[in-house]
Amino acid sequence: MIKKIAVIGAGTMGHGIAEAFAMYGYDVHLYDTDEKKLKAALKEIEEELHILAQESFINPHSVGLTLDRISIFIDLKEAVKDRDYVIEAIPEILELKQGLFKKLDEYCPAHTILASNTSSLSLTKMVEQISEQRKERVIINHWYNPAHLMPLVELSYFGNMPNHLFKEVEQLYQSIKKQTVKVLKDIPGLIANRIQQGIAREVFSLMEMGVATSDDIDKALKFGPAFRYATTGQLEIADLGGLDIWCTVGDNLLKVMDHSQQANELLRQKVAEGKLGMKSGKGFYEYKEADISVIKNWFAKKLIHQLKASEFYID
Repeated sequence: MIKKIAVIGAGTMGHGIAEAFAMYGYDVHLYDTDEKKLKAALKEIEEELHILAQESFINPHSVGLTLDRISIFIDLKEAVKDRDYVIEAIPEILELKQGLFKKLDEYCPAHTILASNTSSLSLTKMVEQISEQRKERVIINHWYNPAHLMPLVELSYFGNMPNHLFKEVEQLYQSIKKQTVKVLKDIPGLIANRIQQGIAREVFSLMEMGVATSDDIDKALKFGPAFRYATTGQLEIADLGGLDIWCTVGDNLLKVMDHSQQANELLRQKVAEGKLGMKSGKGFYEYKEADISVIKNWFAKKLIHQLKASEFYID
């Protein structure tokens, strides 16, 4: 039974993953090579927990209890030597992940299950340097950002892991009220990111063509398709509307929609100009530095409301 968790990498995803497990009572070790980054991660976790308490998603006393369950480490061996489940959330560089898995194979107990948060790298390639015995205990578990709020976790089911171990991992995520998706083929992007990129490709194309303003394009998505997607999947929507209608509309529209095989040139141009979005103060919208934390908090609160509506509630 999985009881002790380690998260490797204290960045955007890593700190949220650690937070999610700690919220539900798990003993969590959070590792990073940078002690300042670890301390910053703990501060961010505390701020996020206070927002959850303000929105009555957790009890206020849970903030301190959750933080007490997270220990920080700059020594990898110490961080993982007694763990049951270890998740890496380091940069998407194959060589880095290969080297890390090799060390984890050496440092972790024989029973430890290793996991990667990747959505773009091959599981087979990432674990090339580890033992054959450990390869049966490795899985991709792709979280969505922000990890402590988004319910989705995609789990690889590529044939390397025995079914009883997969079920153990699946039950782990069910215990922290995550919705798991079993991915049957090792393909880049898994499922959710491929769907998201399909939507993004057309949205960026509409911007490039000057069809509407940024605000109106986002409004069309938020109060059109995305309004349904919050509760209903695409295949369910197709069945509700009629597959004959979806077939006819697809024949009419798909031939005139964007079918590019690389990032949109408008997007590439903004990156070249240093317009990276909120992190630089300007992207498709402009952001005053004083407003950024307010915007992020409001985004978190909206997600919390969706979680409540979806019955993901902590007693």
